[in-house]
Amino acid sequence: MSARARRRPARLLGTLVLALGALLAVAGVATWFGVGASLGQEEIRVSDDAPAFAGQLVDTPWEAWAQAEAIRGHALAESDGRTYAELDQDDAARPMVQTASFLRASLMTSVIAFGVALLVVGVGVGFLLVGGALRSLAAPPTGTRDDATDGARPVAVPA
Repeated sequence: MSARARRRPARLLGTLVLALGALLAVAGVATWFGVGASLGQEEIRVSDDAPAFAGQLVDTPWEAWAQAEAIRGHALAESDGRTYAELDQDDAARPMVQTASFLRASLMTSVIAFGVALLVVGVGVGFLLVGGALRSLAAPPTGTRDDATDGARPVAVPA
């Protein structure tokens, strides 16, 4: 079996891993921008008393996190520092705290979606590196003929 024939499966695998890496990286970037655009369409602004990003449109994970923390602070202030689970069934603040809890959960879900998108980009880049390394290792050595057989040397034929 020639050296070229032995390298072919490794080069094919490298190519497939490169393609998968490119697909994952593109999908992760598209997801990141898709989640950001979806959040932006809601036209949520970060509260003025948020820990950061006051007044900015919520379309990044950092802004979503800051707004979720502001909502948490507002809910705790209205419920005398008690969470939804700690409130009595007939407490007047219970519906507001419940709504705040749902809003926070939604914002934190978007933060998780951004994180998953970033993870997918990272995995894609990792696959690109591995695929490139496989193809590089399977490439013919420099200065040799790709179609030469193992250990075979050209034989001089008298003219």
